Amino acid sequence: MNQQFRKKNYLCTDSKTNKDMILLSFDTEEFDVPREHGVDISLEEGMRVSIAGTTRILDILKANGVQATFFCTGNFAAHAPHIIQRIIDEGHEVACHGVDHWQPKDDDVFRSKEIVERVAQRPVYGYRQPRMFAVSDHDIQAAGFQYNSSLNPAFIPGRYMHLRTPRTWFMKDGVMQIPASVSPHLRIPLFWLALHNFPERLYHRLARQVLRHDGYFVTYFHPWEFYALKKHPEYKMPFIIKNHSGEALSARLDRFIKAMKRDHQPFVTFKTFVDQQRKNND
Repeated sequence: MNQQFRKKNYLCTDSKTNKDMILLSFDTEEFDVPREHGVDISLEEGMRVSIAGTTRILDILKANGVQATFFCTGNFAAHAPHIIQRIIDEGHEVACHGVDHWQPKDDDVFRSKEIVERVAQRPVYGYRQPRMFAVSDHDIQAAGFQYNSSLNPAFIPGRYMHLRTPRTWFMKDGVMQIPASVSPHLRIPLFWLALHNFPERLYHRLARQVLRHDGYFVTYFHPWEFYALKKHPEYKMPFIIKNHSGEALSARLDRFIKAMKRDHQPFVTFKTFVDQQRKNND
């Protein structure tokens, strides 16, 4: 294996090794956003919303014949094993996203792996911390994860302050760190809220800019975004989240996938991406 790849900490600067890959992912958790706005919501209600949204997502992916990665909480996996099975049966990857999305605990890295692997009946290779918050690198390595995608390298007041962090993938203590994609120069976030609120042509153009610059594109969404949030004022969701949610976001995601497929951009799972980088650096 290439000596550079074996190093504990280094940046990836050679975009040619990452040619034309789209890493589409979904943080598959129990819907708890209303709690951020003072609304109590039960686990049962949160699961109902997220199961409905995940089902819609899977239908879109199946119709377009593309693969994605589903970062699942232990709660979601334990309460919706039939959805986990469908994710696997349709060729997608299952990864970990903590245990209880609203109440993270110090041992969640280990507990989530145990729960999700038990439900999925297969090894799980990746982790993403709820809300993209910081997570112990030591725990990620000790739990045996091959990659960690818990970094949004952008400046979003009140949420992310990461203007000086690496923008593209890098190795740290033997684990591949895969940040969400941002635009190359201004670090414009290109995650879920961007597809809700940017003009679609702008979002597509920025995604293509990242692909040209980095050779790959990482984005993520949540199942509850694909639920009819506008019909539920009791959730007290902000406009930027409700805007183009439900069927409107489903249509936007479908058009984005179709646009990228017309560009002949392959959609791959995170594990496929990791394996490809290892192969390229052998």
